Amino acid sequence: MSKLITSLQNPLIKNVLLLSEKPRERRNQNLIVIEGLRENRLALSSGFFLTVLLYCKEFIDGNSLADLTRNTDLSFEFIEVPSEIYNRMAYRKGHEGVIALAVPKRITFGELKLRKNPLILVLETVEKPGNLGALLRTTDAANLDAVIICDPQTDIYNPNAIRSSIGCIFTMPIVTGTSEETIEWLHAKKIKSFGTALTAKQFYHESDFTQPAAIIMGSEASGLSETWLKAADTLVKIPMSGKIDSMNVSTSAAIVIFEALRQRGFSLPG
Repeated sequence: MSKLITSLQNPLIKNVLLLSEKPRERRNQNLIVIEGLRENRLALSSGFFLTVLLYCKEFIDGNSLADLTRNTDLSFEFIEVPSEIYNRMAYRKGHEGVIALAVPKRITFGELKLRKNPLILVLETVEKPGNLGALLRTTDAANLDAVIICDPQTDIYNPNAIRSSIGCIFTMPIVTGTSEETIEWLHAKKIKSFGTALTAKQFYHESDFTQPAAIIMGSEASGLSETWLKAADTLVKIPMSGKIDSMNVSTSAAIVIFEALRQRGFSLPG
């Protein structure tokens, strides 16, 4: 049975707004805000635990809400809110009528389950939530084994990262750690690292991605750090014939990832 909240001054509503805006609060409370039907559906199907689900009848019908919560334990609290409150909480312009609070997953290196011939994306000091979301959409499309985020400069559960990933942030195993931890783990797992760099002598399509491989992408602003330039087993670059010498990091990652898949016959990493 659901409750009805009609005041913006309600502590729960104020906390949803706070969690949406403040990474520190998300860390301290160990809660994230998930907006949208698809995003919440993917979170639930991926085993994320919801604590509260807020909905607005003006934007979501009963059948859609029932479909979303079917086959769940329904242990979370249902809260109905009017449109004026939902509009205040909503991050995106196109409303789908559902916002949830959930407990984030914090996966460690030891908990990663890899296939025999894994393909992994490593992101160093990713800064922009929108780029992170776009990268996660690519990794989901490619069905990579995992995404490792080294020394992140943004909260991976930033509402814009969730929105731009269209929920793929919940479908991919994501580990955060330092570059040193990641380098040590890759060596221990005998996974060859391919760092992308403008200074590389070898083009990406000349590299052998059919072996266990990790594609390393640097920050949007400065590329790979000296740590990764030295630690990567191979440095590769994308041929460029225009006036500039850089591309968006999500575009660059997609080019290299799908070359790796091409070399593997577009079969899933196995």
